[in-house]
Parts: sequence; C-alpha cells; structure tokens
Amino acid sequence: MDPRSYDCGISTQPLLGLTLGEMLSSVTARHPDTEAVVSVHQDIRWTYRDLLTQVDRLAKGLMALGVEKGDRVGIWAMNYAEWIAVQFATATIGAIMVNINPAYRTYELEYVLKQAEIQTLILQGRFKTSDYIGMFYEACPDAKEARPGRLNSEKFPFLKNVVFLGDIAYNGMYTWPDLMKKGEKISDDELIARGEMLDFDDPINIQYTSGTTGFPKGVVLTHHSVLNNGYIIGEGMGFTEKDRLCIPVPFYHCFGMVLSNLACMTHGSTMVLPSPTFSAEDVLKTVEQEQCTALHGVPTMFIAELSHPDFPNYSMKSLRTGIMAGSPCPIEVMKEVNRKMNMSEIVIVYGQTETSPGVTMTTTRDPVERRVSTVGRVFPHTELKIVDPKSGKIVPRGEIGEICARGYCVMKCYYNNPSATHATLDTNGWNHTGDLGTMDEEGYVKIVGRLKDMVIRGGENIYPREIEEFLHHHPKIADVYVIGVPDEKYGEELMAWVMLTEGAGTSEEEIKEFCRGKIAHYKIPRYVKFVKEFPMSVSGKIQKFKMRELSIRELQLEDVSRIETA
Repeated sequence: MDPRSYDCGISTQPLLGLTLGEMLSSVTARHPDTEAVVSVHQDIRWTYRDLLTQVDRLAKGLMALGVEKGDRVGIWAMNYAEWIAVQFATATIGAIMVNINPAYRTYELEYVLKQAEIQTLILQGRFKTSDYIGMFYEACPDAKEARPGRLNSEKFPFLKNVVFLGDIAYNGMYTWPDLMKKGEKISDDELIARGEMLDFDDPINIQYTSGTTGFPKGVVLTHHSVLNNGYIIGEGMGFTEKDRLCIPVPFYHCFGMVLSNLACMTHGSTMVLPSPTFSAEDVLKTVEQEQCTALHGVPTMFIAELSHPDFPNYSMKSLRTGIMAGSPCPIEVMKEVNRKMNMSEIVIVYGQTETSPGVTMTTTRDPVERRVSTVGRVFPHTELKIVDPKSGKIVPRGEIGEICARGYCVMKCYYNNPSATHATLDTNGWNHTGDLGTMDEEGYVKIVGRLKDMVIRGGENIYPREIEEFLHHHPKIADVYVIGVPDEKYGEELMAWVMLTEGAGTSEEEIKEFCRGKIAHYKIPRYVKFVKEFPMSVSGKIQKFKMRELSIRELQLEDVSRIETA
C-alpha cells in the first residue's frame, strides 16, 4: 500500500469505446421489449424499442432544423420523458446538449443563451408559478415577431430555433409535433451517415456549475466521460435489465442525467419518473406502484420521504439499492434509509460536474459502516490523490488535503472560459476539486470540508460570489458578502451580510423581493444581516469563516452545525 493519499481504481472490465447512440442501439438490440422509460405523471411507457424510435425521429427533426455536429441545443425543462429523448437524440447527431436549470429566471437564462452560444432552444410550458414562455419572451422580445426557425436577434446572435415542448403554436416557436414532422424529410441513410462522423471523444454536453468568479461555468463533457461514468455507477449498484430506478432528482443535474439515466441505459434498466419536480408523496406512490428496486435522492429528499405522514402506508419492500449524493449525507439518515426503506444496498457517490460526475463510490459489497460513514473508494479507471493545497504535495494517508482526480471522467474544459479551465485543470491533467478530504489505509475517502467558497443547499452547488455580483445591482447596497450557515433540512442555507449605502434604509424582505424572478429561488438568501463593517484580516481580506461563526451563534444553530455527515 502506498503510504501517501494516492489511489488508482483497477478493473477487469475495459472502458466502453462507444458513443451514446451506439450504446443505446446495442442495449435495444439486447432488450427491445424491456421498459426503458416510465413517466408516471405523463402516463407514458416506452420500451427500449420505443425509446430508440423516439430518439431517431427527434434526431432527424433536429437535423431538418439545420443542427450540425458541435451545435449547441439548450433544454430548459423539468423531468419529462421528452428530456431523455433530447439527451440521446442530440448525442446521436453529435450536437452538444446544454442543460438549463428550470429554476433559472430571466437573468440567468440570458447569460446561458449567450455564453453557450445556443442555436436551438427547447423549452417547456408553465409549471405552477413558473411561466417559461413568458420568461423567454421577456429575455428575447424579438421572438414574438419572428417566424419559427427565422429568429434574428441582435441580443442572441446564435439563436435561430425555438421549440415548445408541447402542441401549442406560440409565436416564433416550433411545436414538438412540428419538430417530429420535419424529421420525415431526413432519410435513415442520412442519420446513419451523421453517426459515422462521430467519435466517442466528441463533446456532447454542457452543464453549468456556478463559479467563484461570479458567473456559472459551462462544463464540457464527452460521450466517453458520461457514458463510462454512468456504466460504472450502474455496476456499483449491481444493475441489470430487471432493475427499475425511481428518479426524483433533476435531469438538468449530473445526478439525474448520468447517475440515473445513463446508469439505467447502459444496463437495460428502467427509468421511472414520478413527477416533473420532487414530491415526496409521488415518490412513495411510484415506488410502490411501479415496484421500483432502486431510488436516488439528495439527503433532503430522503428526509422528506421518511417524515411524510403517510410513509407507513406505503410498501418499500421492492427497494434494494439507490444513491444518496449531492450534498453531505448525514450518517443517521443513511441508517434510517437502510432500515426503514429496505435499501440495504444504498450507496454514496462523490464527485462534481467537472468529473462527469463520480470519482468515488461505496458499493453494495462494502460493509454497512463504510457505506454510511465514507464516500467510498476511487472509481475504476480513475486516479485520485489528496494534496496539500499550498505545496501541491500528496499528503500521508489520514491527513486532510484537497481532493484531485484524473482520468477519462475529467471534463474537456469550461466552455469559452480558458482562464477558469487553467485554474481547475493543471498541466498534468489533474482536476482540482476544491474539496477537502482524507483517505484511510484501505482507500476509503471522507469529505471534511471545502477549500472553495461553496455552499451546498439541498444538493444544489451555490457559489456566493455569483449572488454577491447580482446583489451589487441593488441601488441601496454598497457592499455584500454571502455565506453558508448550517440548516437541518437543506444541509446549508444562504445568509447575506449587507452594508447599505450612506443614509439608505431597506428591509430583509425588500432584499429578497429584489431577487425573486431574477435568480433561482434556491439562490435567494434565507437570512439577511445588515452591518456597518465586515470581519477582516490585517491585510484587508474578508474573513468569511468569522462571519459564519458569528452567524451560527446569533441564529442559534450550534446544534445543527454539529450533525455528523459522511
């Protein structure tokens, strides 16, 4: 054993040298009549044969719109069966799918449309209070006067096509049936020829993760990185064509797109969608009705399910495994899920969007104590080391340092952001996660904190600098700093320390109202503290750790801060 905190995952199985389209065709040939997608809330059931048919029709439709290899296709939607079709159709023709968080509002939508240079946007209709069509028109008024496929916007020069995920004919947009109909002009031979142009190292996905520089960064991932990550995760859970995974986690996130969809597809397993967004009751109903064998979720989802008043009325006997990930997993919650939800083989995955996302994982073969107290060992075909953040040297086992990963899973780059890429990927190909952890003598890793100034709220990675940049637009705010404070439900909540301009007066509610509709709801600070000054070091650097300590005391969160996590 290497006495240093370095490990390399070994495997008797080689990496898959396939594109997503090739893998889907291969799985369909083996399991044509196995259910691939069950969208309970849409009353949709697709076998793998049905899914491949939908994917090919959609791929042809996108080609008919003029989508070429490398073009960016944005999808702004929740968990619908069509999202899965878009995921595979874009990959089949070599387009790059851009995941847009459904919680985004106009400010964030405009940024992503510009930064990713999106050419085709697919968006859903209204959901509860979220009017996606209205928000798009607010961001791009030119679309109201444009003909479908003829958008010419000075604000969004790359954007040409907008598709509504439904059959209502909105101004400037194709309907979903229009898109499918257009595909009839494209022959099977043309689709096959497009597939032959592709390589498994081609980029096919951009996922946005917030950055310390203040704006989200587009992580560029390939067929090779996400396909193999999904496959390895499915292997870790022991998936076969008999497994049925309940997926309440969002598709726009790696947890939904890779840990869920691709873990299933690579094993011929069934993707079960309980609802467009998370609902504890819908999850419990779906697990029982669809006899799901696996369930994914961030800790807050499992807590909501366990505490639901009707939980005792639902049978969880069909469950066997699943993943708890996305934020630190409380050990006691893991034990409860193990015991009360029959998930005796539940596992934890650790990683980040930049690593497709998984780099460590507990497996169904690990002892229970390891599965509830660590984030497992390094993935096969992946290297992991823990280094001293100052010297870059690998620390001895058991010592705290920054976690770094290298291998097939590491992103190609941040889209159109070379400086951020160089800050994260070093010259030797190591991805610096910014997370602090330890590695024990057996190679098990435990997360102990974060080097970067990141907050994880209910599985959402939030970087305070982005919110600080936005709040600086408020006319009464002179300066502002955002921190994370402990929260029993979400793991962490946001708190803004605000310094007002001279003579200005405002309220906590006014600050929150300024945010609503402009940034995602989970980025709106729960707490606002008005101050005259900030804790600073002698050299003038803001000391956020002191802000956090003071806030924990003032908000009486000492007990919450002591909750142990894996």
